[in-house]
Amino acid sequence: MPKMTGHRYFAEAMKGYGVSHLFYVNTIIPPAMIEVDKVGGVKRVVTHGEKSAAYMADGYARASNRPGVCLCQDIGSTNLAAGLRDAHMAGSPVIAISGGQNDMPRYRHAYQNAEDHTAWDGVTKANYSVDTASRFPDLLRQAFRDATTGAPGPVHLELRGNAGQMLDKEADYDLTVEERFTRYPAFRPCAEAADITAALKVLKEAAKPIIVVGGGAVKSLAGAEVVALADKLQIPIATSLHARALVPDDHALGVGVPGSYSRWCANKAVAAADLVFFIGSHTGGQVTNGWSIPKIGTRTIQLDIDPNELGRNYPNVVSLCGDAKTTLTAMLAEFARSGGPATPRAEWLEQCRSYVADYWAESDPLRNSNDVPIRPERMAKELGEWLPSNAVLVVDTFHAALWTAQMAKMKSGQRYIRCGGSLGWGFPGTLGVKAALPDTPVIGFAGDAGFYYHMAEMETAARCGINAVMVVNNNYSGGVAESAAFQKEVNLANVANSMGCAGFRVEKPAEIRNALDKALACGKPAIVEIIGNAAIRAKRGWAPAGITGE
Repeated sequence: MPKMTGHRYFAEAMKGYGVSHLFYVNTIIPPAMIEVDKVGGVKRVVTHGEKSAAYMADGYARASNRPGVCLCQDIGSTNLAAGLRDAHMAGSPVIAISGGQNDMPRYRHAYQNAEDHTAWDGVTKANYSVDTASRFPDLLRQAFRDATTGAPGPVHLELRGNAGQMLDKEADYDLTVEERFTRYPAFRPCAEAADITAALKVLKEAAKPIIVVGGGAVKSLAGAEVVALADKLQIPIATSLHARALVPDDHALGVGVPGSYSRWCANKAVAAADLVFFIGSHTGGQVTNGWSIPKIGTRTIQLDIDPNELGRNYPNVVSLCGDAKTTLTAMLAEFARSGGPATPRAEWLEQCRSYVADYWAESDPLRNSNDVPIRPERMAKELGEWLPSNAVLVVDTFHAALWTAQMAKMKSGQRYIRCGGSLGWGFPGTLGVKAALPDTPVIGFAGDAGFYYHMAEMETAARCGINAVMVVNNNYSGGVAESAAFQKEVNLANVANSMGCAGFRVEKPAEIRNALDKALACGKPAIVEIIGNAAIRAKRGWAPAGITGE
């Protein structure tokens, strides 16, 4: 085994695992960062906060299908853990490395000391204390294995020493990189053949089936297989927020986003179905509008890589345990082999299409509004129509997610990456996506309240050359005008210019696309501030009469 310091091992391991960016707050393993520069191939992104570092690593992981890595010293540990909450909710493989305590200062009121190792338990798949330098290599490898296998998720390594000084010593380190775990999904198990046959039989026989696609299908890169199976069986498709762009809005079988952040056409279609096929979905409260759509008791099939999720919220008539892409490929092969027409569904398909047509007929007057201040429906429409064909749209939570779910149309070849639920994720998440995809147009969308959380990272973006475009719906209210009113003297475009970015301010609907064109072409990080109408609220999810959603 080669003799080296733990810091050199860290640098070599990061390069070996294909990690192109490290997101962190100084000061954590400083000698290792020097070694990272010597080894080359890994860019260091020093952020202005631990949560931002975690959010950037999260966006990076979702965009690249590789684990993202974030770090901080001991005093920032719980801040970094708070940033992993979103990765945990979204099932994103982020590896967090923090400093920890040595034995001698422990329980003696040492400066900046707190016993916070257990704070990570609720937001990680695994939480390891690295107590000796000799354990760092195998536990780092284990972190990559944990993060990328099964349902992906975040992992934490706590190093001894507030800044990870345990890596100072030279030792014989085993520099082993396991190629399989540099990407996810690391393994692609297939559901059992008998279950595939049973699922296809139930799908063929159903009169009004519908597919609900979740984030697991996105992680599996299973979009083509989802659409192919739906086409073969003539089944409508509803896409969760995480799977928002997996089916383009112009597809004849697409009904939109169901749940609480949703289009009512999708909710009505799912509520009317007699069989729901969940693919890579946790069947959680958001996608089902508080388990009201479909109502409990509706027949369901569920495909998930994690057996613990099968039947968690809806008792399944068939459970398929496997990777989405692999299992759907097997289902397509079995369909081709067994043949046989499905139950005629012309009336059901027309019913779903009528929901969609009625939804857009209702929405288009608002999407085309020339009102000033600008209506968010018009912002979402302009953004969707303007987006380049290969663009990634990255959105914050709350109204940013609601408006883009309801009013923006996504095209084939585009991607949609959404916040798992932590307001403020949008801007640093967008920077992480752009770091992973430097040659792809990456456009973020957030409200003013969400942008304010981490606007200091404009300096990070400028310093590091992360040239994303961030669109901010600035209505000076944070989306809750009755309880908050932000200062209208603040001009976010001017703030962006002062921090090394390019700022563009839009006050009329006709100006939106020109500003977006300039922002994308300016060659630096850009903020497009659109002055929005504070009085407009997005509609929450439709639910059947007598049933209350989340």
